[in-house]
Amino acid sequence: MNRKITSLLLTNFLLVTVVACTDARTSADAPNPNSNPTSGSTSSQNTQSTSSPSASPQNTQAAANDAQDETRKRQLESDIRAREQRTGDSTNRPDTDLASEVRSKLEGNIPKGNLTIESKDANIVVSGTVPSMAELDKIKALAMEIKGVKTVTIKAVATSQNN
Repeated sequence: MNRKITSLLLTNFLLVTVVACTDARTSADAPNPNSNPTSGSTSSQNTQSTSSPSASPQNTQAAANDAQDETRKRQLESDIRAREQRTGDSTNRPDTDLASEVRSKLEGNIPKGNLTIESKDANIVVSGTVPSMAELDKIKALAMEIKGVKTVTIKAVATSQNN
């Protein structure tokens, strides 16, 4: 009798395991958050759109919306301050940290900008485009707020001459 119960339990366990493994899903099976749910997209469409997510207009808009969010701005500021505190000496900070912090600062305050930040010996170079002259004028002051930045050279241009 004990043998039958053990055999039955083992069989049930194996059956549950097989069913669970059969129903297992991977991230490739997950729905694409960028696809239109009413369009009835197929998995082949999902595969195509996930191969280059950064090129998607929806991703670009989502990133811009995220960067404009006040919570995101506060988070970026907090991250910058935490990095500054970890590194201690603000006069001798790695260029990669400075570039990253300036990038975060500009993303949070100029979300529609398309900017590239480079740092060499704490001298920052900002290239790219921003939507207006008003945002172009903000770049230097924002970058200089980062501890350790010596100079800021702006090679960016405004795509619109309007304020």
